[in-house]
Amino acid sequence: MDRKSRKLRFENSPPLEGCPQDGVVDNIAQQDFYINKTQINLNPILKLPYNVKLKQWARELRQAENLSEVLFWMQVTKGRFHKIDFDRQRLIGNFIVDFYVKKLGLVIEIDGSSHDSKVEYDSAREAYLISLGLRVYRIKVSDVMNRMTDVLVSLENYIIENYGVKNDEFVNE
Repeated sequence: MDRKSRKLRFENSPPLEGCPQDGVVDNIAQQDFYINKTQINLNPILKLPYNVKLKQWARELRQAENLSEVLFWMQVTKGRFHKIDFDRQRLIGNFIVDFYVKKLGLVIEIDGSSHDSKVEYDSAREAYLISLGLRVYRIKVSDVMNRMTDVLVSLENYIIENYGVKNDEFVNE
């Protein structure tokens, strides 16, 4: 292959990352999205800082298969929960969150007894996540283990209450 052919081939190739930068999710805020006939305002927060040094640890956490996280994941993966895409063990800053919903800017944490002794740490962590424009929704491990249907309904209600469009324009006169 001559030099000109290689240059042309490179210019027509996608970026080295393999995906156009923001191309896949760039129009995410323009899509209509509903839960139980309530339109949901999307709040995509795509460019979040993260510590590259934590990538391996996040991978290990995913492979460790924490039972409550796996059970929750089985309910929400592959669009099973209102066709919402969930990321598992997502790096944000110097933290690894249990789940992240890009299109909502929503962090979901499953809290077990290990969090009882980390109240200050969890507060600082949550404050940091909120400073990035994210919302944090917490679920108890015991609820995931014993009341999964209630967990999903509560998450559904949280999304409707916090992201639902308040439609006052249909008021009868």
